[in-house]
Amino acid sequence: MLLREGIFTRMPTLETSRITLRRMTMADAQDVYRYSSDPEVAKYVLWDAHRNIQDSRAYIRYVQRQYRNDEPSSWGMILRNTQHLIGTIGFMWWNQENHSAEIGYSLARPYWNQGMTTEALAKVIEFGFDRMRLHRIEAQHCVENGASGRVMEKCGMTREGVLRGRLYSKGAFMDVVLYAILESDRRPAGRNA
Repeated sequence: MLLREGIFTRMPTLETSRITLRRMTMADAQDVYRYSSDPEVAKYVLWDAHRNIQDSRAYIRYVQRQYRNDEPSSWGMILRNTQHLIGTIGFMWWNQENHSAEIGYSLARPYWNQGMTTEALAKVIEFGFDRMRLHRIEAQHCVENGASGRVMEKCGMTREGVLRGRLYSKGAFMDVVLYAILESDRRPAGRNA
């Protein structure tokens, strides 16, 4: 049974204790530029560091097109106490026939190692299983970015292996570590962020 019901066109706002996940707007451009222009943030992702605010606006326009077209897309991660966008998290693809999807994320460097991404990922996994009726959710990270794997593990994902030469980015093929969680692997209520 396919679910095409406007999930991404009407992406709901999601809340964690410290973060609001919401649709991005053009008003977020300065915040997007602030973290996306950091070469350390862009180091292990498929996109290049933003060179100017126009790059950030173009990215937001791309995400807004995904919303309009009901395509897998990302939420802005909003720090609740400041209302600033500090990163993004969302679905890279969704295979409805196989009830599977992939989540990707990025976060501003000042917020690394504070559990922010873990909170957001747990909430998006919950959304995937509860609202999208997924059976399997995947995530992957460049082998050099072990911190991302620790986030996935904290959210109950299992390391499935290394995919050699999986992605071509920034002029080179990169190996990635694949993680996944099945709906049947879910932790009891109250153990996720």
